[in-house]
Amino acid sequence: MQTEKAERITITLPPEMLASIKDKVRSGAFGSTSELIREAMRLWQKKEEEYETRLSLIRDRLANSTQSGTPVPLDDAFKTIERLHQQRIKKKLDEKI
Repeated sequence: MQTEKAERITITLPPEMLASIKDKVRSGAFGSTSELIREAMRLWQKKEEEYETRLSLIRDRLANSTQSGTPVPLDDAFKTIERLHQQRIKKKLDEKI
C-alpha cells in the first residue's frame, strides 16, 4: 500500500483552540498535534460527505415529487386538509353521542 507524501502547512488558530489541542495531546488522547488535526479533518470530511448525501437525497425527492402527479394549489390543499379535519372532529363527536 502506497501512501501519499505528506505536505507541511502552517495554520493560525485562536488561543483557546490551540490550548484545547495541546491539552488533548498532553493527556495522551493523541500522539501529536498533527494526529489530532488529521482526525479533525477526517471527521470534517465525513460530515461534508454526509451533508452532500442528504442534499442529494432531498434533491432526488424534490425531483420525484414534481413528477408524482398533478400539482395542487397550496390553498386548495389546505382547504382539503381543513375539510378532512372538520369531518374527523364531527365523526368523533357523533361517536360520543
